Amino acid sequence: MAAALLAVDAIETFYGYSQALFGVSLVVQAGEVVTLLGRNGMGKTTTIRSIMGLTPTARGSIQVNGATVSGIPAYRIAQRGLGLVPEGRRIFPNLSVVENLMVAAANRREVKQPWTTERIFELFPRLAERKRSMGAQLSGGEQQMLAIGRALTTNPILLLLDEATEGLAPLIREEIWRCIGLLKSEGQSILLIDKHLDSILAIADRHYVLEKGRLVWQGTSAQLAADTKAQHEFLSI
Repeated sequence: MAAALLAVDAIETFYGYSQALFGVSLVVQAGEVVTLLGRNGMGKTTTIRSIMGLTPTARGSIQVNGATVSGIPAYRIAQRGLGLVPEGRRIFPNLSVVENLMVAAANRREVKQPWTTERIFELFPRLAERKRSMGAQLSGGEQQMLAIGRALTTNPILLLLDEATEGLAPLIREEIWRCIGLLKSEGQSILLIDKHLDSILAIADRHYVLEKGRLVWQGTSAQLAADTKAQHEFLSI
């Protein structure tokens, strides 16, 4: 059998002497949309940061396409094909939309139809209208579109979205979910964090739920939709 696209096995991560993750494991197969769920402060972003090598793990292993990436620099993990849309977007405020897209562009795997600036503008027409605007001049929704577009221009095998629609107006959220659905239909593998359960259940294949840095639930969208006890215990506010 082919190796999983991403395999996280029993990772433990610390901030100084404070342990944040306790044996977290998850798998993403090619073409899947998988979510990390849980209330604020439960370890979702730390899991993403650990996968990307931004907050190195103390124990456990992380593999991308069967190759171990634990302990290597973050830029080398990104070069293996992981594209991150970080919480807070982190676009360059003093670069234009086009410059933000160009700065990360790469096609290391020689994809036949790579994500170019033109394809990003087709996916997000609003960005085409604002292509000469500086990052700081964009709305929150436009910045999120730009952050997703920037990650896509690296032509990732796996797209990681941390808080995909946090703080966005309902119409903009719908636009982001539409685009995520389109990416899924094209076979893009995605690992995402978000709080809007109805939208998540409609688009994702499988889910992992974290509670205080530990994996407490996992299953399909159908299983999560039916498990109202788990929803109340681990996801409700």
